[in-house]
Amino acid sequence: MDKNTKGGIKHQVKGAIKEATGKVTGNKSKELAGKAEQSLGKAQRKMGEANTELKEAVRKDS
Repeated sequence: MDKNTKGGIKHQVKGAIKEATGKVTGNKSKELAGKAEQSLGKAQRKMGEANTELKEAVRKDS
C-alpha cells in the first residue's frame, strides 16, 4: 500500500470524526473542517491508488 493511500485513509477517518464531533456539539466550523479533511483525504488516497497502479503497469511491461 502506497504511503499516500495510507495517509489519505487516515485523513478520511480523522475528518469523519471531526465532522461527527462538530454535528454533536453544534460546532459548524469543526463540522466543515471535518468535511474538508475527508475530501482532501479522498483525493490523497486516490492519488496513492493511481500511483500503485502505475507502478504495477510499469513492472508488467518491463
